[in-house]
Amino acid sequence: MKVTRLVVAFLIFLFISCSKDNPEKVRIVIWHQKPPGEREILELAVKKYMEDHPNVKIVVLYKETEELRSAYIISAIAGKGPDLVYGPSDQIGPFELLKIVKPLEEVFDSSFLNQFDPRGLLWYKGHLYQIGDQIGNHLFLLYNKELVKKPPKTMGELIQIGKELTKDFDGDGKIDQYGLVWNYTEPFFFIPFLTGFGGWVMDSLGNPTLNTEATVEALKFVRDLRDKYKIVPRECDYNTADALFKEGRAGMLINGPWSIGGYKKAGVKFGITRIPKVESTGLWPAPMVSIKGYSINVNVDENKLPYVVDLFKYLVSAEVQLELTKSLGTIPTNKEALKNEIVANDPLVQASIWQAEVGRPMPVVPELRAIWDAMRPYYQAVLGGTISPEDAALGMQKLAIKKIEEMNE
Repeated sequence: MKVTRLVVAFLIFLFISCSKDNPEKVRIVIWHQKPPGEREILELAVKKYMEDHPNVKIVVLYKETEELRSAYIISAIAGKGPDLVYGPSDQIGPFELLKIVKPLEEVFDSSFLNQFDPRGLLWYKGHLYQIGDQIGNHLFLLYNKELVKKPPKTMGELIQIGKELTKDFDGDGKIDQYGLVWNYTEPFFFIPFLTGFGGWVMDSLGNPTLNTEATVEALKFVRDLRDKYKIVPRECDYNTADALFKEGRAGMLINGPWSIGGYKKAGVKFGITRIPKVESTGLWPAPMVSIKGYSINVNVDENKLPYVVDLFKYLVSAEVQLELTKSLGTIPTNKEALKNEIVANDPLVQASIWQAEVGRPMPVVPELRAIWDAMRPYYQAVLGGTISPEDAALGMQKLAIKKIEEMNE
């Protein structure tokens, strides 16, 4: 009996001692929409952080961009949701409107914020709501060096090269190799053509500016690349374009920095350059440029906040950003990383930076979502041959105005 009591007492002592040495872990949840290459780097960074901080348990959950946006809004309004949310800058407008992300200038001092290129800090309505781990998220022209010896500088040259490369090798009436491919069915991929002809999606007050001659000319040009010049496939979504370029069956491709890692793994010998200039306007196509980064849920408990802030600092550190650059060719936001030889000596990264220099900042206002939704059906109808570019531009404008009014009711 005495022995049993001694054993019980000893076990209680061990339990208390272990509890003091191993306090309950702090659980931090991250929601993100990173594509596969970025996802792997995030998971490795999180694993390393947990090894260095055994009292922290980090749960990383991937969600598609639209799913992440809507799920975060629903959960955060209910007082829940992840501690950190990662995504493109255009999600900040709706998040700020609903007051579901924390102003970051309240938790990070100026000495920390000064470590970043100003373009990597998303200030909106007087508050900092997002710190990026990369600048860009923009489109550029990739070209297969085995097919394209000298990349085009103008749209005329692009068409000429495209015609030379579009071929039916076996004479069966089906095109085996294309001059140009890209996800031309999505409005985001239309923006470089819209801006190349002098257009934009909204004015400084967030009002849509789609019913313009620039929109009409850009719609005609995209349609002509397929139907008149016949250098792009009849049907071409993102996966089709991606596969054709990886297989060496496309000379040129319009895509973004998130795709670089995949083409390296596929063994494609490629270069990057600006999307060619539009001769009739003298303008370089200006893709939307934005940051992708982290925000803090407004519901994070004050006791937990220091742990969340410490993890946040690590995820946007020069160390982690350079891992992204090495693997994927992303442009860092951290000034120390930007000066690193990994960035300076990489021609792909430098070419991406060159394209970003003529890009336009992606609006973060909530109205942009309504404009995307208004553009899509009319843009695709032009490609489908069921509506004229002139009628499409007018229809986009009217639908965008209607959707914005509904959104603000």
